[in-house]
Formats: sequence, C-alpha cells, structure tokens
Amino acid sequence: MFISRRSSLAALAAAATSPIAAQAQPAQSDDDDDDKMPKAKIKLIALDVGGTLIQDHGEVPAALMGAFSRHGLTVTPAEISVWRGASKRSLIQHFVELRGPAAGGPALTDAVFADFVAHASKAYENVQPIAGAVDALKTLKTRGYVLATTTGFDRQLDDQIMRHLGWHGYFVANITSDDVVDGRPSPFMLFHAMEAARIDDVTTVMAVGDTPLDLQAANNAGVGAAIGVYSGAATEDRLRRERSTGILPSVASLPALLEKGLPITQWRCR
Repeated sequence: MFISRRSSLAALAAAATSPIAAQAQPAQSDDDDDDKMPKAKIKLIALDVGGTLIQDHGEVPAALMGAFSRHGLTVTPAEISVWRGASKRSLIQHFVELRGPAAGGPALTDAVFADFVAHASKAYENVQPIAGAVDALKTLKTRGYVLATTTGFDRQLDDQIMRHLGWHGYFVANITSDDVVDGRPSPFMLFHAMEAARIDDVTTVMAVGDTPLDLQAANNAGVGAAIGVYSGAATEDRLRRERSTGILPSVASLPALLEKGLPITQWRCR
C-alpha cells in the first residue's frame, strides 16, 4: 500500500511532525553482527537532485513563496516545508485549489507554476554540487552501479541543471515529475527509473534523498535500500522518523557505505 500525493495536507503535516514508533528506529547492531548479515546486492541507485546532489540554499521555497505572493495567494514556509520533495506542480495546484479564487482553476495553477519555474531557473543558473557528490558519482559508476535521478522538478528545470553541471552522462535516466501521474510519496518515479535501467527486482534498487517524502516513496516502492541524507531540506532527526536503511550526512558517504555492504535487516523497506 502506498500513500498518494493526493492525500490531504493535514495528513501530510501530521506525518511530518509525529514520531513513527519503533519501526522508524531499528535496533543498532555492532560491526561483528553486521559482518554476519547477508549483503544487499544493489544494482540501481536512484538519487534525488535538489539537496541530495546539488546544494540547497532555499531556492525552491523562495521561488514558490514569491510565485504565490505575486498571484495573490498566501502560503507559509511551514506549509511548503511539508511538501519538500514533492512535484512542484502538484504543490501549486493544491494551494491554488485550497486558497485561490473559484474562477482561478487550471489557468491560475499554470500561471503560478510558470512564475515559479522562471525564478527557480534564474536561481539555479550557477548551481553547485553537494561537496563530494561528483567524486561519489564517479566512484559508483566505476564500481558498476547503474545510476538514475528522480526529482520533483519539471523537465525544463532538471535539464537545465544537468546541462550546467555536465551530468547527463552519469545517468541511465533522469526522471522528473512530468513523467508520472503522481509524485512522491507515490513510488512511480522509482518504477520509471527501474524501467529505464531494465531492472525488474525492486530489492536490487537503492533510493537516496533528503526529504521524508523521498523515504516514503522508497518504502512505497518496496526497494531494497532507502537512504536519507541531511545535506538538504530535512534534518537528521526528521529523517530518522521515517523507516530507512540508513541516514548519512551526504551522498559523499554513499560509496563507503556500499563498500562495507548493507545488512538486510528490519531496516529494509517492504
């Protein structure tokens, strides 16, 4: 069972603030115990973009807040925070339907979205990678992992980022929110990445992201490993409230984690 992005904002806000019992905090085992565990055979690594591979200085919330304000809608930073990692068009549509004029509808959603994309594109003209991200991508490719990206950005903005950084060659696919009917926490972008990589076993997939929605999408997909990184939108504490295979400072630590091997324990998504 997966959680649809079309669930209410109230439910999302509750999920963002309430503890998730013991399943989100797996018991820690010592290194000896880890060495005795079978190792996960990861083939495909699907990485989020904003805050995971590229630096996050609040460009997306700022562009969203500005776009809403310029079109007469009031949305708070806290409300936007709940949606970090989601499809930006879906986010905008939600608040237009919630607070926009009755006559606004799709036309207002389109206008706010176009405003957001224009300002986000400007903000990301000189975007830089997360420290250590390039080395991590090179190492993972050298070791034979298939890499893909998934993002709540639209195709135009994602292509701009990939061109600027010269990264298209690292990935078998760059999956955006345009490619699916429902963004995170639905698992569809991960399934699209699997399709592009010709991988049909979810247990051989690792998903990496910096938001609770990234981890929820990974769990909804049932992938073999879900890794949270606190280099972007969410804090380490917030990410640890979600079920995951591990929480890292950034993607730079990912090659070392994979070199050690992943114990298949109750941490595994299912």
